[in-house]
Amino acid sequence: MTTDAPILSVSDLFVKRGGVPVLDLPAFSIRKGETVGLIGPNGAGKSTLLLALACLIKRERGRILFHGQVVSTRRETFAYRRRIAVVFQEPLLFDTTVYANVASGLDIRHLDRQEIGERVTRRLDQFGIDHLRNRSARKLSGGEAQRTSLARAFAIDPEIVFLDEPFSSLDPPTREGLLEDLHRILKETGTAAVMATHDRLEALRLSERMAVMRDGEVVQIGPADAIIHHPTDEFVASFVGMETILTGRVSGCGVGTIRVDLGVGELEAVGEARPGEAVRCCIRPENVTLQLPAAREETSARNLFPARVEKIQPLGLFHRVLLDCGFPLTAYVTSQAVSDLNLREGAGVQAAFKATAVHVIRHEK
Repeated sequence: MTTDAPILSVSDLFVKRGGVPVLDLPAFSIRKGETVGLIGPNGAGKSTLLLALACLIKRERGRILFHGQVVSTRRETFAYRRRIAVVFQEPLLFDTTVYANVASGLDIRHLDRQEIGERVTRRLDQFGIDHLRNRSARKLSGGEAQRTSLARAFAIDPEIVFLDEPFSSLDPPTREGLLEDLHRILKETGTAAVMATHDRLEALRLSERMAVMRDGEVVQIGPADAIIHHPTDEFVASFVGMETILTGRVSGCGVGTIRVDLGVGELEAVGEARPGEAVRCCIRPENVTLQLPAAREETSARNLFPARVEKIQPLGLFHRVLLDCGFPLTAYVTSQAVSDLNLREGAGVQAAFKATAVHVIRHEK
């Protein structure tokens, strides 16, 4: 449950490395109990932002406030760091037992033995590794080591935990289990979190808000659902999974809808723009349906195009189908649909999508 007042806020944050600007952030904030996902390609500045927020790297300039109090002096920074935790991509564990690793942050804080034991046992149990308490950290699997790292972070009851791609090196079943446990524990504890990841689905799973980064800047930030379905530019649209991005010009306007001339045909979209205005039309592949050319099926889709299959790419339970409709279009279909429609390279199909499935990015406001 989040509150309106931010517990951490940043303004004019600027970081250089080797004399080269790597982070330029006018403003950023996080509220109590909120999870913010940082997404973007490698080198976008996600890890740098996490380290800067945690006061673990030098900044050229920037103001960090924790509960409204400026964090600037060494003493203020030390006090702030004691109330946060950082979990890295590769677990950094001491050469000792799982129990001792999880207890290490509490030992530094000089808590009494009983309280340390209670806190460690609670976190070991929450992350499903109590049976490993006496095992050497050197004998852990990747998933077990990351669970230990997370248990250590939460053992100190941090107000904010910073997570730097903590699942990227794990296999899918291990990652899925950890995602589920982390989501549950964040909600149970009310801990705020900032997580860097290149996986938009990971961020969507955990985050109330998402920030998309490129070249050291946040190019869009907002509610996760808004980022996924209403990207502000082509870069964000492409990164959040809108695989079809078409350039066109508005040829007509209806009530809440527009028609867009693609040069090789028209499509209809829900949106607003002026006749003659250049726009980008973005379509998620899961919103495209396919049917046989001779099918007489009724459909509510306002956009129906004859298409030729150019390529079929297996994606586990789904297939990515690349289509030529006079313009390129991508669809995701099930393995059953591939069989039922007898999809193969060169085959003819009909591609359909609703006007509501088209996200319009205006180039002229």
